[in-house]
Amino acid sequence: MENNFYDMTPEVVQQKIAKAESTLMRNVYLWMTLALCITGLSAWLTVHSEALLSFVFGSRFGLWALLIGEIVLVIVLVARIERMSVGTATLMFILYSVVNGLTLSSIFFAYDWGAISTAFFVAAGTFAAMAVIGSFIQRDLSGIGKICIMALVGIIIASLVNLFLGNSMLDYIISWISVVVFTGLTAYDAQKIKGMMTGMTVNDTTQKFAILGALTLYLDFINLFLSLLRIFGRD
Repeated sequence: MENNFYDMTPEVVQQKIAKAESTLMRNVYLWMTLALCITGLSAWLTVHSEALLSFVFGSRFGLWALLIGEIVLVIVLVARIERMSVGTATLMFILYSVVNGLTLSSIFFAYDWGAISTAFFVAAGTFAAMAVIGSFIQRDLSGIGKICIMALVGIIIASLVNLFLGNSMLDYIISWISVVVFTGLTAYDAQKIKGMMTGMTVNDTTQKFAILGALTLYLDFINLFLSLLRIFGRD
């Protein structure tokens, strides 16, 4: 969509901008949903493939390479997306979804189907509710977002410490705090992304913004799901 509105009436301009905003927001959630489906399929295929299982879990090198690869993909995508084409950014997002599915396949060995399905549906319902609230609430959620981001730093530090302590009660507490934090972040990110798309038209730059928005919400959902899974899968 072009930015040249000089020969249009104000009403037509507003209609076109509103349509562009709707298209971009739809793309955010479509790409996020597609990424989740790809991750789920990737995890399922890994569980049912001896070759993939051997690659991912046959040695520490395979799993660590994938985990490091995920971090690198996100960093590169976020840092260099302005220099990428829309196609390249999309392919990197899809690649990240595939790699994340490979590593997340481990949950099928650590938890039973009941815990996984319960965690997924609760996460989906919570995410949907918070995304709607974040998109339509009039209150500015930036304050809540800052608190959640600071809490997330604390969660990361506590989780690293607990890798050495192996304290199950601490893990349980961290999981509940993580649920609260990623619930809040979902609402905050949904509002922030909608605000980012306000007044924009559909072009390569805004399409890349939409991909970043999809990645942000994808990560919120995955982390919310994993936090709930640690709670529901607790013995």
